[in-house]
Amino acid sequence: MRYPWLRLAIFIVGCLFPAWWLYEAALNLLGPDPGKILMDRLGLGALTFLLVTLSMTPLQKLTGWPGWVVVRRQLGLWVFAYIVLHILAYLFFILGLDWGQLAVELRKRPYIIVGALGFLGLLALAATSNRYSQRRMGARWKKLHRLVYGVLGLGLLHFLWIVRSDLREWVIYALIGVVLMVLRVPVVSRVLPKIARRQGRAV
Repeated sequence: MRYPWLRLAIFIVGCLFPAWWLYEAALNLLGPDPGKILMDRLGLGALTFLLVTLSMTPLQKLTGWPGWVVVRRQLGLWVFAYIVLHILAYLFFILGLDWGQLAVELRKRPYIIVGALGFLGLLALAATSNRYSQRRMGARWKKLHRLVYGVLGLGLLHFLWIVRSDLREWVIYALIGVVLMVLRVPVVSRVLPKIARRQGRAV
């Protein structure tokens, strides 16, 4: 296993935030509705991990260090883990496991459907995020994993729909997402290794 220290650090960080939030909830530090705060933080945590995951390839091209790409799959699985926890928090704390209320929620809050579509995309990515699937699917594997760009769009739309009255935080996430997408445009992507080589010569 390459870069075990980096993998361990990511694992610790991934576990640390939910553990800390649960600790705050146990001490009544999350206000009068801790369940909603937990749900919101898990959702933002998933979006943050998704943006970090998408930044790995540009960072590898810019720095030439292969460690960024090595941990990309692990980071992607943390996105899925946080989304699963986000959904469980919604079902438990918001719905109270009342499945009959779910239909009412879907009619009143269509952004839940948008979030569910994003989850289905992540489920497909997580289920095939292994070497066996990569070998079995061949070239189709890369095409499937381009779903991550659609998942990012759905995640940002889901977030926008929720916070439409206060867009400041959303704009930050959206701008980072736009930058990461621009860095994947072939013309821009080809420039990054050249910048890395120039930096190496300068050093």
